[in-house]
Amino acid sequence: MPLTDPPAQPLLEARGLRFARNDDPVFGPLDFSVDAGEALLVQGDNGAGKTTLLRVLAGLLRADAGEIDIDGGAAGPARRARAIAYLGHLPGLKADLSVLENLEFLCGLQGRRRGQLPEHALGIVGLAGYEDALARQLSAGQKKRLSLARLWLSPAPLWLLDEPYANLDLEGIELVNRMVQAHLRAGGAALVTTHGAYAAPPVRTRLLAMTRPVAERAA
Repeated sequence: MPLTDPPAQPLLEARGLRFARNDDPVFGPLDFSVDAGEALLVQGDNGAGKTTLLRVLAGLLRADAGEIDIDGGAAGPARRARAIAYLGHLPGLKADLSVLENLEFLCGLQGRRRGQLPEHALGIVGLAGYEDALARQLSAGQKKRLSLARLWLSPAPLWLLDEPYANLDLEGIELVNRMVQAHLRAGGAALVTTHGAYAAPPVRTRLLAMTRPVAERAA
């Protein structure tokens, strides 16, 4: 009888994940997974817990219950640091460093994708020529593009993207889609929060629909 390879572990798997704030439920329990090469689209209205979920997955908040595995192992701090790149609502930039200095600083902290240079990443996101501009001088859209350059340089296989289309024009939205497509083709995965299906990368996608807790909706 021929031997077969065991099924691949999901890149991320959550079981019974729940979070509450001041004893008020925010979300859960949730069960979901995302494989290498696909995106999990997290949809829901304001207050449904989408941002909180990503912060829990990134290790910035502690879940009240449940388990999180990354690449088949428990999601401890070291495994999260290697596996996760998080793009939140705030750009995460140092205002008084230049555009290039910000990327070099972040690469020093987080590592760098093989074969990629900060200057190359700036060209990809449309910021070529802004290398010496201070981050505080950039517009909101340019700051988002600089954050996307930092994301592109990260070697982490799992992207957590919280409303990545915010502050971007149509060209910027297409940029996000191309980046996610390329990341998934390279064997990565992404969780993308969005208010609606009108903004979603055209890739192999699972859907996680989140709603506000029943008690809050009835209040």
